Amino acid sequence: MVATVRRQRPRRLACWALMTVLLADLLALSDTLAVMSVDLGSESMKVAIVKPGVPMEIVLNKESRRKTPVTVTLKENERFFGDSAASMAIKNPKATLRYFQHLLGKQENNPHVALYKARFPEHELGFDPQRQTVYFQISPQLQFSPEEVLSMLLNYSRSLAEDFAEQPIKDAVITVPAFFNQAERRAVLQAARMAGLKVLQLINDNTATALSYGVFRRKDINSTAQNIMFYDMGSGSTVCTIVTYQTVKTKDAGMQPQLQIRGVGFDRTLGGLEMELRLREHLAGLFNEQRRGQRAKDVRENPRAMAKLLREANRLKTVLSANADHVAQIEGLMDDVDFKAKVTRAEFEELCADLFERVPGPVQQALQSAEMKLDEIEQVILVGGATRVPKVQEVLLKAVGKEELGKNINADEAAAMGAVYQAAALSKAFKVKPFVVRDAVIYPILVEFTREVEEETGVRSLKHNKRILFSRMGPYPQRKVITFNRYSHDFNFHINYGDLGFLGPEDLRVFGSQNLTTVKLKGVGESFKKYPDYESKGIKAHFNLDESGVLSLDRVESVFETLVEDSPEEESTLTKLGNTISSLFGGGSTPDTKENGTDTVQEEEEGPAEGSKDEPGEQAELKEEAEAPAEDTSSPPPPEAKGASAPEGEKATEKDGGNKPEAQKPSEKGEAGSEGAPPAPEEEKKQKPARKQRMVEEIGVELVVLDLPDLPEDQLARSAQKLQDLTLRDLQKQEREKAANSLEAFIFETQDKLYQPEYQEVSTEEQREDISGKLSAASTWLEDEGFGATTAMLKEKLAELRKLCHGLFFRVEERKKWPERLSALDNLLNHSSMFLKGARLIPEMDQIFTEVEMTTLEKIINETWAWKNTTVAEQAKLPATEKPVLLSKDIEAKMAALDREVQYLLNKAKFAKPRPRPRDKNGTRAEAPLNASASDQSEKVIPPPGQTEDTKPIPEPEKEAAGSEAADSEPLELGGPAAESEQKEHPEQPTGQKQTLKNDEL
Repeated sequence: MVATVRRQRPRRLACWALMTVLLADLLALSDTLAVMSVDLGSESMKVAIVKPGVPMEIVLNKESRRKTPVTVTLKENERFFGDSAASMAIKNPKATLRYFQHLLGKQENNPHVALYKARFPEHELGFDPQRQTVYFQISPQLQFSPEEVLSMLLNYSRSLAEDFAEQPIKDAVITVPAFFNQAERRAVLQAARMAGLKVLQLINDNTATALSYGVFRRKDINSTAQNIMFYDMGSGSTVCTIVTYQTVKTKDAGMQPQLQIRGVGFDRTLGGLEMELRLREHLAGLFNEQRRGQRAKDVRENPRAMAKLLREANRLKTVLSANADHVAQIEGLMDDVDFKAKVTRAEFEELCADLFERVPGPVQQALQSAEMKLDEIEQVILVGGATRVPKVQEVLLKAVGKEELGKNINADEAAAMGAVYQAAALSKAFKVKPFVVRDAVIYPILVEFTREVEEETGVRSLKHNKRILFSRMGPYPQRKVITFNRYSHDFNFHINYGDLGFLGPEDLRVFGSQNLTTVKLKGVGESFKKYPDYESKGIKAHFNLDESGVLSLDRVESVFETLVEDSPEEESTLTKLGNTISSLFGGGSTPDTKENGTDTVQEEEEGPAEGSKDEPGEQAELKEEAEAPAEDTSSPPPPEAKGASAPEGEKATEKDGGNKPEAQKPSEKGEAGSEGAPPAPEEEKKQKPARKQRMVEEIGVELVVLDLPDLPEDQLARSAQKLQDLTLRDLQKQEREKAANSLEAFIFETQDKLYQPEYQEVSTEEQREDISGKLSAASTWLEDEGFGATTAMLKEKLAELRKLCHGLFFRVEERKKWPERLSALDNLLNHSSMFLKGARLIPEMDQIFTEVEMTTLEKIINETWAWKNTTVAEQAKLPATEKPVLLSKDIEAKMAALDREVQYLLNKAKFAKPRPRPRDKNGTRAEAPLNASASDQSEKVIPPPGQTEDTKPIPEPEKEAAGSEAADSEPLELGGPAAESEQKEHPEQPTGQKQTLKNDEL
């Protein structure tokens, strides 16, 4: 028994460890039971949430609309968002910021910055010399970077989601355009960090749309590949995506649907905004022509007038999509002059003729990147608001050569729904059906480094090398390792973009710097000095392209190996416990397979000097790494200490192509070599060959960002604090406005009530004049000094007025409650009296209530009647203007006491059992009541104490026994003919037997 307990102890410990882990996960999930997604478009955004009981729902804003304008108005003392800010664009265009996402990740010399200035000349852009970027100069005291403005908007979207979900939300998935580069993606992440959001993923909007399409058509996806093209023309840009849907076999979930991004094409400036700007320019020209002879100023010089024209151009574009012509009209456009002009669809198409010629461009780019033809595309689906323009559909249909264009997807909300599905999949709080997502790298990334090479003549020269880390249209998320074999001292290498020849000259200028980062390694030479007797396996740099498409250098390590002799040792208790816990989870150290992409670790290594096509010593090979090093690289042990097992030769593993582990223990080798063989003796264990020991030394890394420097930590903290202060100021302002509105509403409502009959009935003329005078004084104070009053002063003034009017309001409310309360009390008293009378009519043999209980109920009824009559009479004597003595709370208390006593008796009657019936003189039992159930009649009589069921009954006279039989068989009178005939038919019946029958009742 002791041995059994000892064997079970590790399993019990493992169960406790598992329960601890699960409890920690549950505690972590307590605050994250809802997630959100933000589809951040150029013109508007859509917010969606998932919470328990609400699967994938679009959030309504404060105006009950499903989409919110991406607009922020920043003034000295207040901020406006969404529709409120859009309405402020005409009143204060300089302080209203729109389309600011076009400036994210852009330096001052970027063409998009100049384009933004040309489109919106009312905004003053300042220059940040530290990061070479621009910021919005609202006033001498107010200046905000594009990241800070985006952070404000993200915080506003979270407030909308939290109001809709009625709980706090921290986790979010944010959509970004597929053509965003590293600098632009990092800018969005910094904005989310300022807002306090935990970004689960930056998902490309085309990928989110494709995911939404696949999730709602899961049953239509099979093993046959289906190629779908999504053409998304929004307000600011156009993206064309080719997606392949098919079912694939996953390691954990079996056959599951998968979407793979095969090709992407885009145009950064082709969208609805450019069409609206063309229309605005056309309308401005028409207005100037109408006022040519009046020597009026050019309407283009008036920011408010141009804001009105842009709003009218937006409406005009929408109307012309369904009508052949429309009249544009603006009241008081400039100098109180109205504007009215007719615009036809033909004129609109002529204005945007060059834009429509660019519509097929993204389609051709997507086909080239996917290396596919139009015949392989099964369907073309329209996404985005600008695709509703008829000319866009006409040109696109001609370009793709299909019979029709697909419109079977919500063009506005598809990306938000796909993003929130991904958010639920990434969150620990929800379990969704797996849908494998394989996104694609748009811009290739490579590593460049220079080292000395020795030529045949003995002359040393520098050789520039390039290694592709992430190829174009390759899947991500993905991890890769590159190994530098020829370095024994500190060196530098560079991370840059690869071949961007697929971009045009203008796109390359907009793209910005093609150099990402310079990596400076420190400590390489020291690591070689630390392990002089070890063989170097190179300097390994671990790269990660995460789910958001952001590249990072996780770590750089110097790896060494040597041969050591291994002595057989028994497994320690901790090792056994670890193996037991691993078995509970279904195996060893298998890495988690993610559903949203490939997460393999590939290793790239410099090859030998021979066999290079370009230059000697630069042959690169790729392999999958089975498991990451498990050593604590921060503090490596001394050379004589034991380490982890080393791989069997990297090049051999690459050629074999197998996923062999890097370290294999002697016991594992023995199991792999001979399954089922008997264990080797101790002599053989001692003679095992030496194994490889791996030592890992952490290398210091210094990163020099070349494309766009991130915000320093101190500046990021200051920006976050500044935004928190603005949010707190807005909350305080809202609270003050709420207090002022409450005070003003109370004054007006009370002044109106003073003239209503029900209030005049319970108050005197003097009382009403006193209240009216103080209300008028408070109203005057609010108008004169209320603007400078604090929230506390407003609340204090409201409390004083409520205290003044409390007596008046109390008398009115009591009189309103009297009829209902008194009627309910009368009904309860009547029913209680009837119940008491019925209880007293129960026969004594069947009585279940005691005399004390009935007396108590009678006393409460009488006291309640007396209190009611007395109090009502006293109230009738009092004038209506005095404080009433008949209070509704007293009536409710009397009703509660009486109802409690009645309910007690009712519950007692419900669960009481009937008393046993007494027997008559002839020894027969009384007749069963008519309402007795069969189960009650079949209950067995409990014998008296000291007598068992087998005890023979005392014999009785024969006549009585016969009479008892007759009574049990027929409900006839005792001594009648039936009893006599029964006695004659059973002469053998034992005389005088008193039987205990099953149908006797208690």
